Formats: sequence, structure tokens, C-alpha cells
Amino acid sequence: MSKKISIPAAIALIALCCILTFQITFLTVSRKYEKETDRQELSASVYEKLNSVDEIYRSKFIGEIDEEQLEDYLIRGYVVGAGDKYASYMTADDYAQVLMDYSGSLVGIGVHVVFNGDYGAIEVISVVKDSPAEVAGMLPGDLIVSVEGESVSDLGYYPAIAKVKGEEGTVVRLTVLRGENASETMNFSIVRAVIEDPSVTFRMYDSKIGIVEISQFISETGKEVKDAVQQLQNQGAEKLVFDLRYNPGGLLSAITETLDFLLPEGPIVRIYDRDNNENVYYSDASEVDLPICILVNGSTASAAELFTSALRDYNKATVIGTTTYGKGTVQYLTVFSDGSALYYSGALYSPPFSDNFEGVGIVPDVVVEPDEVMQSKNFYKLTDEEDNQLQAAIKHLNSN
Repeated sequence: MSKKISIPAAIALIALCCILTFQITFLTVSRKYEKETDRQELSASVYEKLNSVDEIYRSKFIGEIDEEQLEDYLIRGYVVGAGDKYASYMTADDYAQVLMDYSGSLVGIGVHVVFNGDYGAIEVISVVKDSPAEVAGMLPGDLIVSVEGESVSDLGYYPAIAKVKGEEGTVVRLTVLRGENASETMNFSIVRAVIEDPSVTFRMYDSKIGIVEISQFISETGKEVKDAVQQLQNQGAEKLVFDLRYNPGGLLSAITETLDFLLPEGPIVRIYDRDNNENVYYSDASEVDLPICILVNGSTASAAELFTSALRDYNKATVIGTTTYGKGTVQYLTVFSDGSALYYSGALYSPPFSDNFEGVGIVPDVVVEPDEVMQSKNFYKLTDEEDNQLQAAIKHLNSN
């Protein structure tokens, strides 16, 4: 399939990441509800050409111009032209829907997603366990290219997401590309439902090893991780496995709170703006002093990659699995006076001591590819014994 560029390039992993339902990946809100700021002047030739096009359409076009749509697409075109692959412009209605997603029950199909600029598609990073999407057979790596017969590239990222969401009990029709080079086309009809998706789950593996699965970093994740670790220690855990496979990232505040609990005194993350000004977040002296393994894969992204690299930077964890996604940029949010909003890439972030991993990812200390059993089964249906990556982590902890 030939590559396409979407009209609104959106957040990819800091996706804005969504859960079709909707969650954010490594997002910092820079200015809420502010008025438009001064902009740099475009070249006179650009304005002259744009004015000429406008005059032609207003004097000779046989159709009727939708002024609101025209303005929206002019802005979307600017965002695409700027080359910011993680950016997204939202209309007032789009942004209002985002706010609603944080204020009440989440209705959708149950997938965590990011924008895939190569295909102009919504890429599925992970599927919520027992969700309508899992029941229907959707898989991580699926590319949603159309919703209700309209292409994602024509709709734009957030409008497409809005169409996937809807009323509980109603059906949404999706066209999906799957497989190597997205060569297989599949159609799904999925019934929307209220999605229950806790960010942290935990359990004891045996009498000494506790497993903490973090699906994303949202506002409650730091507290949930702390509670999980403390409960596991109360049950006798002396070693920990943090499973971040298919974790697309999350909020900056959530990842810093989580790492502050785990790390000793020192830097957590270093953020650099376009002028290379540095802003550093620090951890206090309290820490969790237990042997740790971290499980990652190609869908471990953004804040989840920071979690992984930060613990490794402090020599507190061994990383096992496959190379991560590679997203090391921060997106900021500006809300304009008319209620529309813009996410844009405004900074790079780096782990405490190692380098930024944008476009590169994190190579595990111990590379373990999924074996045939893992590949033949739904990831979320695997038993601990069938999960060869988890077993590699258990073996490593037991041998050290």
C-alpha cells in the first residue's frame, strides 16, 4: 500500500494516545483556555497566493463555501505542512469531547491507539482485556483506516476517534489493515460499551516474586503502583516484574510521581525546549530497593519508555523483551478563545542520564522474542507459563 499523509497529524506516542475511550501519552498542558498568541508572519508570497485562491473561489466557485470548515482545514494543513508528526488540531467540538472523556464513564471499543502518519491511520497499540475490541478479534498493530465508510485520513485523527466512540450498545463499522506491510484488509462491526480499564493490576507469581502490569500512565497510576508494590511486599514479594508491554505512555505528572516512588534521590527526566533550555524533574531520597525486571516490546512507548530507561539509568532494573517504540517528544496543549485546541511538539525529553530515544527506542538488556506459543495465542489470554518473555524475567530474578 502506498503511504499517505493525514490532514491532521496527531499525537502518536506522547501518542496523544487514546483509548477510544481516550487517554493521553506523555502530555504536558502548557496553557489552558488562553487566547490566541501572536504568530510569526508567513512570507508575503504565501499570503498573496492564498488570497488569490480565495478570490477565485469566492468569485467563480459554483459551490457554497463552508467558512468554518475552510478555517479548520487551513489550520490542519498548516500543522501537516509544519512536519510535526505528533501534532493535532481539534475543533471546539473535538476538544469538548476530549474533556468529556476525563469527566465520566468512557464508552468505546477498548483499544489504546496512536496516530500512524505513514498510513494516515489510527494504529492500535494495545487492546483492553475483555473489551468489545478483543472479543471482535482486533489485535495490537492493526491500522484503522476507515470508520463508518469514511477514511481516517480524510476525517482527521480526532474526528475519526469521535466517530469510533458513541452511545453504549450501538455498532461501529471499521476497516482495518493488518499484517506485514499492512497487506491484509479486514472489516469489523463492534458494539460499543463502557470500558473498565484500570491502569495497574498486580499479582504474586510465587512466594517471592510480584508482577505489576501497567497499561498506561494516567492520573491515578502513581498511587496505584505504590499500593500494588506495598501490597505485594506485604504478601512476601522480594523481587518485582514490571510489565510495560503494550503500554503507550501517559501523563508527565503520572510518570514522574511513579518514578519518584521507585527511584533514589536524583533526576527523573530532563526536558529540552527548542532553544535547548533544560527543565529537570527530581526524585526524593526514598526508593523501592528490590531486584526488578521490566518487560517491554515494540508497543512500549513514550512515558513507558521513560519508566524503563530511568530505572535502568539508576541500575535498578534489567530490561527484557524487544526494542521499544521510540518516542521521546513532549506535546503541549494550547486552547484558543473559540474553544478549539492545538497539540504540538514543543520539547524533547531524556532519561536521567542516558540519551533521548526518539525514533530509536530502547534495546533491552536481554532480548527475548515471542516464541511460537506466544505468537499463536491472544496476548491477554496467555498463562504465565506460556509467556516466554515473562519466564525469562522470572529466570533472571531467580538466578541473581
